Amino acid sequence: MARQIENDVNSIFVERWSPRAFDESTLSVAELSRLFEAARWAPSAYNAQPWRFIHARRGTPQWEQFLDFLIPYNRGWAQRASALVVAISKEDIVPPGKTEAIRNGSHSYDTGAAVAYLILQAHLAGLAAHVITGIDKEKARATLDVPAGYQIESTIAIGRKASPDVLGDDLKAREAPNDRRPLASFVAEGKFSFGEN
Repeated sequence: MARQIENDVNSIFVERWSPRAFDESTLSVAELSRLFEAARWAPSAYNAQPWRFIHARRGTPQWEQFLDFLIPYNRGWAQRASALVVAISKEDIVPPGKTEAIRNGSHSYDTGAAVAYLILQAHLAGLAAHVITGIDKEKARATLDVPAGYQIESTIAIGRKASPDVLGDDLKAREAPNDRRPLASFVAEGKFSFGEN
């Protein structure tokens, strides 16, 4: 299915999608660091940069630990990725000119922006990325020694795309770019005027 655009945008936004078929290759620290460099430049409220990333690369001692906190369905396909990255957000902030920390109401939102930058850089580098929210967050917190005050947001599987044939029949049928809702379903001028969908 060819994706349809309603307005002229850079092709990166339309070409990027989230595959589940990876080729089990490895990534170097340098390749992964370029993705984190892109994430570093994401916008955030007060420039707080609340994102934190913890990663494991295929073939390292931590790899199996990271796979272990994915739910079984996601572990089934993500085990072929080259790296797993856990996105975490710092929940509080000391605003400029203040001395006391307050809750940062945009910590998840800002971390999502950093993840989007990381994913777009992966695409530019010829890699694929798939965000996974089906994880055991408490197991991840314990495994990674994440303290209170930090929220585990997601895990990102990163690697090189492979043939859909590496997947089971149920996933193979879904291994293609999907389309998007029309702009009119989520953009309104002046007031909220959206239907129930």
